[in-house]
Amino acid sequence: MLAPEVPMSHSVAGEPSSAGRRAAPLTTAVYSAAEWDLLTSLPGRVIVAAAAPGPGRPHRGVSAGLAGLDAVAAGRAFDSDLVRAVVVAIYARHDEAGDAVDRLTDVVDLLAACRAATRVLRRRADPADSAAYRQWVQSVAARVCRAATTGTPQLPPAPADRRFLDRLGAALGLR
Repeated sequence: MLAPEVPMSHSVAGEPSSAGRRAAPLTTAVYSAAEWDLLTSLPGRVIVAAAAPGPGRPHRGVSAGLAGLDAVAAGRAFDSDLVRAVVVAIYARHDEAGDAVDRLTDVVDLLAACRAATRVLRRRADPADSAAYRQWVQSVAARVCRAATTGTPQLPPAPADRRFLDRLGAALGLR
């Protein structure tokens, strides 16, 4: 059974508001090293998979990767201790960049990692933090996919991008 979705307030830009943030930092002690690695590596894996070329997917340039990085950084303003702690951990990493690239590109593996992260969050995270993390990861992918249509906002996502985002949302327990 999925944890109930907890409504979050969002700004006009679609980012969660920082009003009402808890002042206490999240303790990562409730996660094993493997679980924490999964939660902190997933946003980067999503960026790479969302930006990857494929049949029916538009060509994406550097702007797509930058949009993904911007979406990760936006997690600093989320009303979730978990999301903010993950962003801090992502920016604190400096020694795993090469290892991460090797495991980023396979969508099947990415979706399995999303399902695993969702199970970890169900067991260990506050329901609000779980929902915020899963929505944040989905928003990272959505920003990367939208980067190809920047300048033409009326252009809908490519069908292949829509399928990717739908599969990602399902793996994250959002659908």
